[in-house]
Amino acid sequence: MISLDSMSFEEALRELETIVRRLEEGKTSLEEAIKAYERGAALRSHCEKKLKDARLRVEQIVVGPDGSFTTKPADLDI
Repeated sequence: MISLDSMSFEEALRELETIVRRLEEGKTSLEEAIKAYERGAALRSHCEKKLKDARLRVEQIVVGPDGSFTTKPADLDI
């Protein structure tokens, strides 16, 4: 199992999708389902953090009064 700290958003999302499919099939033992659910919750949290971090890095292009272009951090409602 890969550490969450080293996982990209895409890797975490793929693993989360795999876990969801396995749980939906209902072919795992209760203990395996609980472990999978716990891992899935951690993966979801990791993905949410990655998305929040990405949103914070987004920049907004601003046109100045003289027609020049600059960038500034986007105003985000987080």
